[in-house]
Parts: sequence; C-alpha cells; structure tokens
Amino acid sequence: MIDQPRPASSADPLAQHTRARLFALLGELARPAGTVELAEHLGLHHNGVRLHLERLEQAGLLVRASQPQARGRPRDIWRIAPDAHPGGHAPRAYTDLARWLARAAGSRDHSLRGVEATGREIGQQLASHQDAAREDSFETALTALGFRPRLQSRQNEHLTFCVGNCPYRDAVRENQPVVCAMHKGITRGLVDMLRQHATLAEFLPHDPDEAGCVIKLSPTPRASDTRRGEANSSVASDRYEPTPKVWQPGQEERDARSVDSTSNRGR
Repeated sequence: MIDQPRPASSADPLAQHTRARLFALLGELARPAGTVELAEHLGLHHNGVRLHLERLEQAGLLVRASQPQARGRPRDIWRIAPDAHPGGHAPRAYTDLARWLARAAGSRDHSLRGVEATGREIGQQLASHQDAAREDSFETALTALGFRPRLQSRQNEHLTFCVGNCPYRDAVRENQPVVCAMHKGITRGLVDMLRQHATLAEFLPHDPDEAGCVIKLSPTPRASDTRRGEANSSVASDRYEPTPKVWQPGQEERDARSVDSTSNRGR
C-alpha cells in the first residue's frame, strides 16, 4: 500500500482524520470498495463517509464508478486515482518494500532470482484482494501499490503499460537490481492471477526519478506452440532472465565527466 503522507498543510484533504483513514483503507484493500463497506470498516455512518469520499474525489485522490445492482440504484464504488498525489507528492511505498525485502532475505535463495520468486508470491497474494473478473483489476492493483500505470498501447491481445511513478525510487538509487527484481516478481504474480491468459513478455526499468518503466503482456502460448518451441530449443521456461540494469547511481555525473574529458581531448 501507499505510505500515508504527511499533510502539506491544514488545507490538505488528508489533514482531516477520517479522510486520511479512508485513503489509507483503500490502499490497504488494494481494490475498489463501496461507500457502505468503507463506512463499516471505520464504524461510521455511510452518509458522513460519502461526504468525505466526495471531498477526496474533488481533490483528485479518488475516482468513483457506478456498479449496477439487482435492485435499486447503482452503488458508488471508490478507488485510488491513478494520478493521485497524496500530500502533494508522488506516492511512496517504503513500508511494504522493507517488509518484502526482509522476507526475501529470509528465503533460501538470496540471488536476484530468489528475490523475484519472493516478489511473485507476494504479487499472487496481493491479487487475491482483487476481482479478477474486472478488466482493470491489474491496473487497479498497480495503482494501489503507487505505480500510477497507464495503458500505452493495445495490439490485439498484446498490451503495453507505462509506469508513471516509482514508489521505491530512493531504494532503487541504492540497489536497482534487487528492488527492480522485487517489482518484476510482484508484477509477474499479479499477471498470474489477474491476467490468466497472458504472460509477462517484457519488463523494462527506467530512471526511478523519471519513472516510465515498461510492462509488456502477451497472450499465453498455446500448448502446441510451447512444445514446438521447446523442441527447437527456443523456449526455456526455467531459464532466469535478470532485470536489465538500465540506470545506475551517479550515472549522470559519470556521463558528464566523460563528455568533459572528450571535449578536453579535442582541444
């Protein structure tokens, strides 16, 4: 879930205790929830809770959708907005990351492959909170984690998502391979459960301050295609492919020194 931010000022919507609890609760649930359900979690009347939810919606922190019911009017369901800036800042999620990395450290396999495997288990567990029947369940799960995903392209059943925020950016600067292996594993676990007819085809990390990591999903190969590929040695399902290291701490400074050195030699 997204770390609960410190309100920017007394005018911040999250400076109000009930609204802060509602935003945190939707982060914990990691799925859309109705007004009555949220009110029951907090032990409050749903009419008052609805007013607080509408205030968070007006602030761009939540989005509302209508869910048809067998009888009566459609009910409102709420989720964290994909472009939410709680406390006026891009979302961060270091509390969960620390817990998950500690879990990976306690496993038998301390390699990047082991970190990714732990992340995959975590992703599958997180997906259990989602309604897999919803078309946007995968995106909703990533949003609840603070990644602000958006669908960049759709070609038949091939989907490309671009991540608009890295909630682990400070940690990535310290150890990009480990943190990105965890993120990749979590993503794969979410795909396992929420996009059961798809596979994680590509995971391309990016500078954490700029975000822009790319997640590509492709249809799951048919059994006949998989057997043919294995016969041709073109498919090795048990082969581990590490996350590419496309950014390194201090890379900008090293690039600048390299440019200066080249310029001096040319004089």
